[in-house]
Amino acid sequence: MSEIIPEEHPFRDDDETAELKKLNDELRANPDDYDVWEKLVRATENLEGGLNRNSSPQAQQAARYVYHNFLAKFPLFFGYWKKWADLEFSLVGTESAESIYERAVSSVTVSVDLWTSYCNFKVDTCHEPELVRELFDRAADSVGLDFLAHPFWDKYIEYEERLELPERIFAILSRVVHIPLHQYSRYFDRFRTMSHTRPVHELVPEGLFRQFSAECVSAAQMKGGNELDIERDLRSKIDQYYLEVFHRTQAETSKRWTFEQEIGRPYFHVTEIEPAHITNWNRYLDFEEAEGDYRRVVLLYERCLVPLALYDEFWLRYARYMYSQENKTEETRRIYDRAACHYTPIARPAIRMQWALMEEATGRADVAANIFESILDYSLPDDLSIITRLANLKNRQDGQDAAMAVYNEHFSKPYASAATRGGIVTGMAKLVYQSSRDAEQARQIYNNNCDVCIDSETFWTGWLSFEISLPAYPKHLAQVKAVHHQIRTLSRLPAENVKALSQQYMVFLTERGDKSAAMEYLDLDALVNGSSVVTSFMRARMAVGTEMAAAAKVNGNH
Repeated sequence: MSEIIPEEHPFRDDDETAELKKLNDELRANPDDYDVWEKLVRATENLEGGLNRNSSPQAQQAARYVYHNFLAKFPLFFGYWKKWADLEFSLVGTESAESIYERAVSSVTVSVDLWTSYCNFKVDTCHEPELVRELFDRAADSVGLDFLAHPFWDKYIEYEERLELPERIFAILSRVVHIPLHQYSRYFDRFRTMSHTRPVHELVPEGLFRQFSAECVSAAQMKGGNELDIERDLRSKIDQYYLEVFHRTQAETSKRWTFEQEIGRPYFHVTEIEPAHITNWNRYLDFEEAEGDYRRVVLLYERCLVPLALYDEFWLRYARYMYSQENKTEETRRIYDRAACHYTPIARPAIRMQWALMEEATGRADVAANIFESILDYSLPDDLSIITRLANLKNRQDGQDAAMAVYNEHFSKPYASAATRGGIVTGMAKLVYQSSRDAEQARQIYNNNCDVCIDSETFWTGWLSFEISLPAYPKHLAQVKAVHHQIRTLSRLPAENVKALSQQYMVFLTERGDKSAAMEYLDLDALVNGSSVVTSFMRARMAVGTEMAAAAKVNGNH
């Protein structure tokens, strides 16, 4: 029975465990520090001079607590899973160790080393051949196609040799000779040698055997041959068939060797992968996808996501591939779930955003909304892109009022930044205009929030861009000009932001201005791009011009 893992650390208050508590406290402050985790594991293993069956219950629980939390944080460290299983075997026995191995292979499904160790453990501790073979077959389904799976296949053959069952050895070899493996020729040589001693009906699948037999019988009847001639011809035909298999496997192996020799680090670590190795994985994936064998493609994705588990681009690539396959919605969902729950921090939301779209596309808009809300609740409460995505989701699914409710909720948050508030106002105005084509209603949203967003660059950029983007109408130029004037005279933006927005307005003048646009453009150009002296002069001249225009307006009213 698997031992229960304590939720709180079980370290005693003594000198020996003081270091453990110190390291554990460091990890609470920074759970991503791998070096501290490694120190904690080593310190735990050395408790009481080295853990064994006679160690105190407190020391044993401390070890379980550390291994459990370490491998929950870094589940792809297959070597530590094996160390934990070995420890459980020494402390408790077979059943406890087996439960750790089961957790291990569910976490690192494509580790040849881990599956081989598990099978070796099973061989040593189980005396029921069918149960052992069941595990070997599970392992073969998980890692049997791996280019470097020969240690596993060797262990499987070794087990059947121990039981002195040549028919089972031959069945394994019959399977292996079709797989592009690093040591393919060794298996083929043994297979061919054994084939000379096996009954002819065992050499090929039943359907192929009937076909070859019929061909040989027909040929023998034409030549007047006997039973021995038929069997000799049949074996020759089967041998030729497997020679073709060998050449095909050899060619497939050679194709993959180009990529395999460039893999570099095939195991997980927190350190970065070299760019050349990342390029090689992408090229290898391109190759397997083009080959079109679904099982081989999935295996390669799973293999590459061991060393590249912390690289979002490969999770997204895997999810896109799976989504492109027929009837693979659940498989796609599991990819996103694994990436989001174990390897990609919530502060990097790209995978979760893509996951939300997939959930919405498959009729689970409520799940999509929950994904966005979890990002906002637990990591990025003021992230404008997430707020906008959530509002747009609500608009698509529940209508404009639901979207506006999302915007209003996050606008009123006390921690909302000026940039976020300005972006929210822009989002609300865009939503209103897109649904009603009522520019005045959208403009009113900007006007109503002008005082609150006076120092928000996103607000003023959004408003100016909105006015510029409208189709031409009688007061279009005047309206754009009015917003630009407010930016220069009312907003509390840094000078570089005002300059950038003025340049945007100047482009508008050249494209959609009236006959006076050239003069206004040159005035603004001198103001925003001139030297300090020119800028001061232009500012004074434009101020005088503004005063004269205001006086003329007053006199005209009289």
